[in-house]
Amino acid sequence: MPHLLLALVLLLFPLASAQNFRGLALYTPYPSQSVQTGETITLPITVRSYGLAPQSVSLRVQEAAPGWRASLLGGGRLISAVYLLPDGEQSFSLQLVPPQEVRPGTYRFRLVAEGTAGRAELPISLTLGQSLPKRLSLQTDLPVLRGTPTASFRYRVTLRNESDQDLLVNLEAQAPQGFQVSFTPAFGGQETTSLPIKAGESRDLDVQVTPPQRVEAKVYAVTLRALAGEARGELVVNLDITGQPQLLLTTPEGRLSGPVTGGRETPVKFVLRNTGSAAAENVSFSSSEPSGWEVKFEPEKIENLPAGEEAQLTVRIKPAARAVAGDYLLTLRASAGSASTSVDYRTTVQTSTLWGLVGVALVAVAVIGVGLAVARFGRR
Repeated sequence: MPHLLLALVLLLFPLASAQNFRGLALYTPYPSQSVQTGETITLPITVRSYGLAPQSVSLRVQEAAPGWRASLLGGGRLISAVYLLPDGEQSFSLQLVPPQEVRPGTYRFRLVAEGTAGRAELPISLTLGQSLPKRLSLQTDLPVLRGTPTASFRYRVTLRNESDQDLLVNLEAQAPQGFQVSFTPAFGGQETTSLPIKAGESRDLDVQVTPPQRVEAKVYAVTLRALAGEARGELVVNLDITGQPQLLLTTPEGRLSGPVTGGRETPVKFVLRNTGSAAAENVSFSSSEPSGWEVKFEPEKIENLPAGEEAQLTVRIKPAARAVAGDYLLTLRASAGSASTSVDYRTTVQTSTLWGLVGVALVAVAVIGVGLAVARFGRR
C-alpha cells in the first residue's frame, strides 16, 4: 500500500505543478537547428498565458547576431505585441535574414515576451554550414506482383526527400524491351516524369508497368529511379508473369469459305494454333449453324496444346437436305478455360446432282407424255 501511495503522489505531482504555474511561456518546436548558408529562416513562435488576466504582451528581439535582420510577423504584417486571454495563446513568426557575406558558424538570438504580470525569454541558435547531404529513397510494400501478360501491374511507391533542401526530382525507369512504365501521383493526377518535393517530406506514387502482349512467362525486373542532382534513389520491382494460352482457329490456306451440298456431309480441314505463352488444356469445340444443319469436330477435344504449336482437325458440315441454294454463315469456336477464339466460315450450298437427275427425268417424262398425247389425239 505505501508503494501505491508513493506512485500516485509521483504521478500527480507534475500535473499539480503544471496547474499551479502562473506566467508567460514562449516557445518554438526547434530552437536550435542547422540551416543552409544564405537561407532566410522563418521560425514559428507561440506565446501562452497561464493563469493570468487578459493583457497585451509586448514582443521584441532583445539579442540578434551582428548583421542579421530579425522581424516579427503576424497575419502577414510586422507586429510588436499580441493580446492574450486567460490561458490563451497566440502564434506568430520570427523571420531571420542573414547578411550577404555571412560565414559558416553558430549565430544566437534572444526573443522576449513581456506583459503586466509576466515575462518569458526564448534563446535561439542557428548553425550555418552543417546541412544534410541531398538524399532520396524509394520504397514499396509489394515489390513483387504476379499476373498474366494482359494484367495491369501497379505498384504503390513512396518517394522520400531525406535532406534539408527542397528538391525537383526526376523519375525514370529501366525496363526490359517492350515494357512501358508510367509514374502518376497517388490519389489522382496526370502522368509525370518529375515533381517537386519539400525537405523531409514524402510523396506516394502509382507506378504502372505494362508488358508487351506476347511475352514469355517468367520473372522480369524493372528498376525505378529518382534523381535530383547528386541525390539518387533506386528501387527494383519484379513482375512474375504467368503463362496464358492464346488460340487461333483457321484453315491451312487461310480461306474461310467453301462449297457444300445439301443433305451431304462435307469435310473441311482446320488448324488450331496456340500463339500464347502457356499450354492450352482441355480444348473443346462448339458451333452455331442454321437450323437443320449438322456440324461435327474431329477430334471432339484436344487434351493439351503446348504454347507455339498447332493441331489439325476436321470439321464435317452437313446442310439440311432441303437447304435452298445460296450462302450460309457458320460460327466455329474453340475454348480452353479463359482462352477462346471463334471464326466465321461462309458456305455456299449447291443443289445435289441427284435432284438434278430427278428433275431431268421428270421433264423427260413430261415431254414424252405430251408427245404421246399429241400423237394419239392428233390423228382424230
